[in-house]
Amino acid sequence: MLSLVRKAAVVFAAGALLSGAMHASAQAQDPSTTQAATLREAADEQGIFVGTAVNDGRLGDSRYSGIARDEFSSVTAENVMKWESVQPSRGQFTYAGGDRLVDFAQQNGQQVWGHTLVWHSQLPSWVSNGGFNATELNQIMVDHITNVAGRWAGDIAYWDVVNEAFNEDGTFRQSVFQTTIGQQYIANAFQAADAADPSAKLCINDYNIEGDNAKSDGMYALVQSLLSQGVPIDCVGIQSHLILDQIPGTMQQNMQRFADLGLEVVITELDIRMDTPSDATRLARQATQFGQVVGYCLAVDGCSGVTVWGISDADSWIPDVFPGEGAACLWDDNLNPKPAYNGVLTALGGTPGGGEPGPGPDPEPGDCRATYQVASRWNNGSVVNVSVTVAAAVNGWTVGFALPSGSVTSSWNADVAQSGTNVTARNLSHNANVGAGQSLSFGFQTNSGTQYATPQVTLNGTACAAA
Repeated sequence: MLSLVRKAAVVFAAGALLSGAMHASAQAQDPSTTQAATLREAADEQGIFVGTAVNDGRLGDSRYSGIARDEFSSVTAENVMKWESVQPSRGQFTYAGGDRLVDFAQQNGQQVWGHTLVWHSQLPSWVSNGGFNATELNQIMVDHITNVAGRWAGDIAYWDVVNEAFNEDGTFRQSVFQTTIGQQYIANAFQAADAADPSAKLCINDYNIEGDNAKSDGMYALVQSLLSQGVPIDCVGIQSHLILDQIPGTMQQNMQRFADLGLEVVITELDIRMDTPSDATRLARQATQFGQVVGYCLAVDGCSGVTVWGISDADSWIPDVFPGEGAACLWDDNLNPKPAYNGVLTALGGTPGGGEPGPGPDPEPGDCRATYQVASRWNNGSVVNVSVTVAAAVNGWTVGFALPSGSVTSSWNADVAQSGTNVTARNLSHNANVGAGQSLSFGFQTNSGTQYATPQVTLNGTACAAA
């Protein structure tokens, strides 16, 4: 059987070492040990990881990135590693967003969960509507996996190789891969991922397989078949997009049956939604149920971690997909910890009352000084130049700020991305290194001429003084 034997140890990007069960046991036996104050510390003491999906557009927000840094030992690419993001046109790969996440994880001793290599959704039209025959599409799929998994080989701890392959009745979803190639596409994808990055653990991931039902039965039969064929599969990702008061009663035993195959099981996308607006009573029940689900992982031999899908309710996908529902995350719209945060922390054996980002290293006065200058403005646009002077040399930079009005339409001397009002600008290959006392600079154009106050500029998560 492959499973846990095939790869002797979880590969942690940037050398993040999560303590094992022996460490957790030793902690439990030492009465002088103080309880952990963050999710990350508490999960470490239990011998599992705790993760979050990261919104690339918010990494320039120091409060958001501080929570991601302090509270989580694993980060998942929410969107920036999906097919439409990394290969929007055939043979043209763009890795800037994924590189940002890998860099962030390596700076903070975290593992990276790659999401996702093969999925029926968020596919560019050239794949979904390309009219390729089975041989052509299989080669396109293999080439995509080879390039993407190969790009971050050694930096990714786990890959969601195939995502959401099943219908609710346990039959295979009629994706372009299933209808064109057939069921064999799944084995082919795992083999290609293993060849591209032998160190990463390889997972199949799906929703509504939390309890014992037709869909989880279909998944169970598939992974049994893959194992019997010698296909390199290491884990089953159980998404766990759950509804308040509807946690499946068979969740723990269902997770255990997958673990009994010798596979890791991981809760990969946990959130618990409710009708909105929320109230104190339902938030309290939500806290209990978050803790319950985490407890299932701790009780199952072979459950290696829990990832929540997003940090705050402001970043959640749920209101857009389920109108009138939401409030599904551990932090609220303003990045304040909710009762659910303490529910998870308590389930992990930690001390309730945290959830605020730590200050990080105290910056020295004058660490960076920023100039944000609107060079020109007209009715339907503006040109902005940004310059940051650093006190100490930097090797790679990300500048963040809010853009209260309009959208970035073009940029120069930086890779600029925008999510809502949050803008992040990342160095290009030729200007990554900035010497002590020197400046980095870039510019961009917007589609709005509205006047606004000069925003706070951050450099690699640290606020800069105005020049």
